Parts: sequence; C-alpha cells; structure tokens
Amino acid sequence: MRVHGSLKRSGRWWEAEIPSMGIYTQGKSHADALRMVADAIESLVNKRGFRVDVHPIGRHELTVGAKDGAVWLPFVLKRMRTAAGLTLAEVRDRLHAKSRNTYARYEQGVSEPTLTKLEELLRVVAPAAEVVLTEAA
Repeated sequence: MRVHGSLKRSGRWWEAEIPSMGIYTQGKSHADALRMVADAIESLVNKRGFRVDVHPIGRHELTVGAKDGAVWLPFVLKRMRTAAGLTLAEVRDRLHAKSRNTYARYEQGVSEPTLTKLEELLRVVAPAAEVVLTEAA
C-alpha cells in the first residue's frame, strides 16, 4: 500500500504534505523534503528497523510505502482516521458495527483486512481515497 502526497516550492523551502494522513513537513531542497517525509513517518511509527520508501513522481508529487505491511497498514489506518477527525466510536457507527474494537483491531495490527474490507475501511475514514493496485517496481 502506498499513500500519495505532494511537494511544492515555497520561497527557499520545499513543502511536503500527505493530507490524508495529516503529515506536513519541509526541506531546504526537493531531496531534503523527501528525506524529511521519511524521517517524519519513521519517527511517528517509532519501531526499530522500520523504514519507509518515499518515491517522487515528477517534481510535485510523491508516494510513500513500506515493506513491513504489518506495521505500515495499521499506522496508515490510524493516521487517516485521526486526520479525518474521527473517533473509534464514529468509525464504528459508520461501519454499522457493534464494537469500537472492530476498527481498532485493524489499527493495532491484531487483524489484517481483506482487500474488500480495506476498501470499506478507507471509504469510512478517507472517502476521497482511491485504492489502486499496481505491480511493485
């Protein structure tokens, strides 16, 4: 799973943002901004050995992913929920579930969603998100 972000020049700085996850940072150069995205996410995850891959798409877009899906997916789900300003109870209601733990189990990495369930979860926490399957480079 990769998450989309954007880059833009602002004076002498490059701003990088991943709005669906509420992540904003900047760097003195284009390359520095990409490194700052990786540093911000790895610091937030705070797990030894966890690394993200930040790939620029031209000069103004980027994608972020990680090989460790067992850590990455729960992190993405939680960041998207909190960036949307939703509580676990609100997500439960939108999913028509009986327990807040229904979604929390995915955020905690206790349960791994099927592709169909992942699409449902993303529709609730990030309705504008689009799931695109591609082969990894």
